[in-house]
Amino acid sequence: MKRDSKLSSVLHVLLHLAHSERPMTSEQMAAMLGTNPVLVRRVLAGLRERGYISSERGHGGGWSITCDLARITLRDVYDAVGAPTVFAMGNRNEHSACLVEQVVNASLADAFADAEAMLVQRLGQVTLADLSRDFNLHYDSHPQRKDPHEYRHE
Repeated sequence: MKRDSKLSSVLHVLLHLAHSERPMTSEQMAAMLGTNPVLVRRVLAGLRERGYISSERGHGGGWSITCDLARITLRDVYDAVGAPTVFAMGNRNEHSACLVEQVVNASLADAFADAEAMLVQRLGQVTLADLSRDFNLHYDSHPQRKDPHEYRHE
């Protein structure tokens, strides 16, 4: 089963925007992510609605980050992209007449809810500034440092 990578992709794009000296186009971001520019624009729309980024049309236009990285948590971004389902696992049959399956379903539902709540809470403790700081540490110490926006799909 394919994993939902929307949150990871959006965080990837946001860090590029935060470290870019000029706006980036949907086409540039799509190339980084190996996807379609229309999909990038669709996902970024939720971030624009919340004021995290803005977009300008025309020559020299593109997407720019407009928020204070220290005030935006990963939870904020998670919510902005529609709070995707955390787990791909689920119950075999949600409305089973079998008492054994009902007990299994209830136990799994509790475990999934607890794990998801813990993850969402952790997302609320990490800011975009934290990610940016980690990127800067890795970038500054990388022995073969290149343009952070350079991509080669291998």
